[in-house]
Amino acid sequence: MSVAFRRESDEEHREPRFELPIPPGPNLVTARGLRLIEAAVARLEAAVSAEGDAERLAALRRDLRYWHTRRATAEPAPPPPSGQAGIGCRVTFRLNAATRTVTIVGADEADPPAGLIGFAAPLAQALIGAEAGERVAFGGRDEAIEVLVVD
Repeated sequence: MSVAFRRESDEEHREPRFELPIPPGPNLVTARGLRLIEAAVARLEAAVSAEGDAERLAALRRDLRYWHTRRATAEPAPPPPSGQAGIGCRVTFRLNAATRTVTIVGADEADPPAGLIGFAAPLAQALIGAEAGERVAFGGRDEAIEVLVVD
């Protein structure tokens, strides 16, 4: 029989399972972000101990390694100077005649549709350090964003 028609095993045709990528740079977190990380670790540890399927167990362990790393490297973000936008601040701004409010958070806490943007996002980078009434550059345009309120 030709080697081309022989099936050795399914293992040789499986997609490789890579580790979850860790965002580059410091792992700055808000107090809420740290609680979310702790909750993810607890949830995954419970799931690992209850899982019987080997393939699902491997995926859960991979996720748990990611969250253990994120917990071990978490650094509480320092509070920004009074009146300045920073990690943990809610910022209301005007861009292209539309007013939006976002909260600047850590990478794992980010949820843009919910108004939570990671501190490494270009919009957050433009806002960090800004004060109410200030105009900042964004998207290659000077004074593109007008900062209205910093909480």
